[in-house]
Amino acid sequence: MRMRNFWPLLIAGSVGAMGAQAAPVDGYELLVGSYTAGQSQGIYRLSFDSRTGQIDAKPLQVVKSANPSWLAVSKDQQRLFAVNENGPGQADPVGRVSSYAIDPKTYELSLISQVQTLGNEPTHSSVSGDASHLFVSNYSVAEDPGGTLAVLPVGPDGKLKPVVQMSSHPSSRVNPERQKSAHVHSVVSSPDGQYVFSNDLGADKIFVYRFDPKANPELPLTAAKPASVPLPPGSGPRHLLFSADGKHAWLTLEMSAQVAVFDHQDGKLVQTQLVDLAAGLPTSGKAAAALHASADGKFLYVSNRGTTNQLLVFAIDPATGHLKELQRRSVDGDHPREFSLDPSGKFVLIANQKSNQIVVVERDAKTGLLGKTVQKLPMDAPSDLKFLVRQ
Repeated sequence: MRMRNFWPLLIAGSVGAMGAQAAPVDGYELLVGSYTAGQSQGIYRLSFDSRTGQIDAKPLQVVKSANPSWLAVSKDQQRLFAVNENGPGQADPVGRVSSYAIDPKTYELSLISQVQTLGNEPTHSSVSGDASHLFVSNYSVAEDPGGTLAVLPVGPDGKLKPVVQMSSHPSSRVNPERQKSAHVHSVVSSPDGQYVFSNDLGADKIFVYRFDPKANPELPLTAAKPASVPLPPGSGPRHLLFSADGKHAWLTLEMSAQVAVFDHQDGKLVQTQLVDLAAGLPTSGKAAAALHASADGKFLYVSNRGTTNQLLVFAIDPATGHLKELQRRSVDGDHPREFSLDPSGKFVLIANQKSNQIVVVERDAKTGLLGKTVQKLPMDAPSDLKFLVRQ
């Protein structure tokens, strides 16, 4: 049974309707993306106290938006990009992406633009290293038309321009139910910004592109050599994360509940390790999702959903990027779609989508281990968490 939660109904409002309320100077701004088929209204801007680990239940702002399931913040914290994960059968059947200005003083969000992504259920986006383009992953639940990578130029004012390039590839069809067509789940750039990696759950591959908008502004992506990285059949690649120095990368394999570890150089990924998150468990216990590294690069955190609902902690070998398991901890909820380490490094916030809550857990910065739960905040269908660091 779906948990009912009346909190969003009490505080929901349009952009700016509640004003830009002041937040504690020693805290952070927390942006929460959500699914809006239930009671959630869109994007919530909340205040987080890094001393106590408490999220203020009264939002600073609520931005009405349809299914803003993934949030991408520009490096200068001046722009926010939110995919609108719409598709057939929903209130809005058209996949879209929206851009917002972030006020540098009040952090209030104001809509700049919204455009179609030319695909269904866009589930992820990322900003190019030079901030000139946005890469959007059209996941597409249905076989037809299938998933695509969409490339959209971004103006200096944050205004999104129409899609200029799209890319798709044949699926593996290893899993007859989930891999009938391409399902692009995320697209990320290498730390140097020269390469773009499209992680396709339906194809069991990472597709690699050179990014050179100056050479060809209308087709900024060209296939790299090699053009793809094969993964275990039926594994379902989801999210890719690079180390800060770009020498290593980690990839969650959703369907097999594994993490693949790679060496990286000049756009080439070479797999060096494969780590099981749910060895011996049935398919129902396998649904790897998010992964994030600590700011010091010593620890990697990975969520596994399904019937397992755990957050796993790994120590990272600085020389090889290899992972050593340290801890498995319950997320105290259901379906941890995303999570985030707060900027102080003392807490981990978990978006438990199906149990309608954000869970805050203590973290030991020295050992990387997770401690007690300090808060369970009701929130309807949270899907992504991003922090803004006050200047």
